[in-house]
Amino acid sequence: MSRNYSLNKQRNIGMMAHIDAGKTTTTERILFYTGITHKIGEVHDGNAEMDWMEQEKERGITITSASTTCFWNDHRISIIDTPGHVDFTVEVERSLRVLDGAVGIFCAVNGVQSQSETVWRQADKYSVPKIAFVNKMDRVGADFYSVVKDIKEKLGSTAIPVQYPIGKEDYFKGIVDLVEEKAYIWSGEELGAEFEVVEVPEDIKEDVAKKRKEMVEKIVEFDEHLFEKYLEEENIDIQILKDTIRNLTIDNKIVPVLCGSAFKNKGVQPLLDAVINYLPSPLEVPPVEGKIPRTEKWQKREADDDAPFSALAFKVNVDKYVGKLVYARVYSGSLEKGTYILNVNKESKERVGRIVQMHADKRQEREELFAGDIAAFVGLKNVTTGDTLSDLDDPILLETMEFPEPVISVAIEPKSKAEEEKLFNAIQKLSDEDPTFKKKVDEETGQTIISGMGELHLEVLIDRMKREFNVEANIGEPQVSYRESVSRKIEIEGKYIRQSGGRGQYGHCILQIEPLPRGMGFEFEDKIKGGAIPREYIPSVERGVKEAMGSGVLAGYPVVDLKVTLLDGSFHEVDSSEMAFSIAASRAFQDGMRKAKPTLLEPIMDVEIVTPKEYMGDVIGDINGRRGAVKSMDSKEKVQIINAEVPLSEMFGYATALRTVTQGRANYSMEFSYYDEVPENIRTDMIGE
Repeated sequence: MSRNYSLNKQRNIGMMAHIDAGKTTTTERILFYTGITHKIGEVHDGNAEMDWMEQEKERGITITSASTTCFWNDHRISIIDTPGHVDFTVEVERSLRVLDGAVGIFCAVNGVQSQSETVWRQADKYSVPKIAFVNKMDRVGADFYSVVKDIKEKLGSTAIPVQYPIGKEDYFKGIVDLVEEKAYIWSGEELGAEFEVVEVPEDIKEDVAKKRKEMVEKIVEFDEHLFEKYLEEENIDIQILKDTIRNLTIDNKIVPVLCGSAFKNKGVQPLLDAVINYLPSPLEVPPVEGKIPRTEKWQKREADDDAPFSALAFKVNVDKYVGKLVYARVYSGSLEKGTYILNVNKESKERVGRIVQMHADKRQEREELFAGDIAAFVGLKNVTTGDTLSDLDDPILLETMEFPEPVISVAIEPKSKAEEEKLFNAIQKLSDEDPTFKKKVDEETGQTIISGMGELHLEVLIDRMKREFNVEANIGEPQVSYRESVSRKIEIEGKYIRQSGGRGQYGHCILQIEPLPRGMGFEFEDKIKGGAIPREYIPSVERGVKEAMGSGVLAGYPVVDLKVTLLDGSFHEVDSSEMAFSIAASRAFQDGMRKAKPTLLEPIMDVEIVTPKEYMGDVIGDINGRRGAVKSMDSKEKVQIINAEVPLSEMFGYATALRTVTQGRANYSMEFSYYDEVPENIRTDMIGE
């Protein structure tokens, strides 16, 4: 079997943005204009194709990244519509890991907002080439060039407008393509509204010529040959200009900026043209690299159908009709359904029962997959997010994904004994799907504690348990995930000696414990000299310390940001064992932590509030009352953007409080920033010291 389209005509792109910038609306329009849907779904009506979960329809937000494939001008485009809310940041992270390009969508009024920065940084982390689409040009206060300035200053990107808006707010009627010097004028706002391509209108000709000159000057700066040609006042060929923009975009040197109003059906077709013209095919991004198992050798895998098969599972979803769906990006090779593949991380053989091309939650059967494809597998039992799937005879381990630790927890318990198993299954399936959803059992109370990235994240997960798994459960109040650390350097000795007939146990170590800067995690250093402790027992010392760090001495929270150095110790020829050294180290650490002035840490959140200017004083007063600190303020049109740092424990119920002080006219977003020490008076109240 062979592919029926050329790989250089494939685009794998993601739509990313701050919440409410219009990602899903833009994607819905793309699906309509590429012929995938014949009616348009609206987010505000709760019938958007890509927001297929019940919770998404009700809340008007995207929760899970939805995948679809469409065709435009004989090109095949796979699109992932990612969530904008920071609580679902893992969905963006894992989607960007497997995409070749991204469209960053910005609101023409609000510009670059906090979550736009987060998703942009995530795309930078994976070197994903980007184009920017300034949406909502029809809104009051829309300002295209202000958003371009924002992208340059706040995101540090070389943003180059390749379009010029014709009018704005109520008078926005089209765009000028600055590369081709053609105007696109829409005749209406209805679905499928016709547009015509005409010469640049006389009244804006001068301004357009000036903006085109600025665009060309910025582009030729990157190419010496073109620069010389431009200085000689030669006219640069349109195709050469397009190719140069494409190459610079793929090399992450520039970000072409477009504009439109997806809701009013203006600018979507030129955006699709730009995706094809400026974003890379799988052949134009660097080949994926991975390690050959059981060796330290790195190997590259080209996007070639004849190469050995390799793919990365980037999402697991439990479908009520087909069971476990594993979404994967194929990097090399091809795969037929019914084939056996290797899960390299788990070293287990799996059979691919079926292959399906996803369109949101609808499925289209496929017989075979090729390099560059994004699809879902049915029948894989033991695969989790980040696992590498490969050819049985030629395995490779691709770099996995790292996910942030949860910051908020709630206790959950079944309402009856009969619900216990249903709750366990629901938690198991949801944590298979979502790596940022964790569960543990509190040893003292026996309660099940579930943790996530924020109030909304947990709210949605609990809602899904009720609806999808019919679980009846009692939910506790949200709790902050605190951490513990130390604030001074100490040395401590730990011994575990048992002599009671037969073989005894002997472990003895001397540790040094010291604080590390915030966010540094844990470091272990071995300074044993002269074989005071044999080499085979040293990993057991580190393991014992790590186990003890799971529960601190103040209130049982995990311990972070410290360094432990193994200085000295002793062993017994017969009685020493790995277990004895592990226990000795664990005891030494717990004793040492008590003497190293233990401290309690709390998560501090970055909060961005957008409020009408008249409420600014009230909003700042409220932030100060929550132990918050305002970091910066930015004024735009009639709104004020306030950036602050506030302890998470003070942010419960903030949505209601903000609505009250601003009469429902302000909105906010927040994300985890760092851990900091809890003030003495609050710590005393919490743990009764």
